Amino acid sequence: MKQFFVLIMLLGLIMPTMAQDTYSKKHYNLEKNVAIQGYDPVSYFTKNKAEEGKESISYTHNGVTYRFASEENKRLFVANPSKYEPQYGGYCAYAMADGDKVKIDPETFKIVDGKLYLFYNFRFTNTLKLWNKEESVLLPKAEKEWAKIIKN
Repeated sequence: MKQFFVLIMLLGLIMPTMAQDTYSKKHYNLEKNVAIQGYDPVSYFTKNKAEEGKESISYTHNGVTYRFASEENKRLFVANPSKYEPQYGGYCAYAMADGDKVKIDPETFKIVDGKLYLFYNFRFTNTLKLWNKEESVLLPKAEKEWAKIIKN
């Protein structure tokens, strides 16, 4: 009986992660089928900066194309895509707290607990600054709203 409850608990932890990794392509923020406006998702982690990827160094994962600044970055991504993919399909994390899919500036980002979050930064509005003021409140709201979106 104890093993049964442990199994149920593990499934409860694993299933939401699996659902997040396999949501529909319609929920990605894409331009011409390319994620992050062609920026290299690995560079955010390895260099702590936004770096444009090269069209000649690309990889398609779950129907979404990612570009990379180097073959090494591509290799790292291929080995573990979920580690490097942006949260919320690449939409603005701040807006996601209200359940809105909003475009991003790929050079405005933050890594929180090993996850990449992107933000809107146009027309004198930098949502990363707003996010930083209320991250502890906004992050759980964004997670909840994103879960609702990817169900559809």
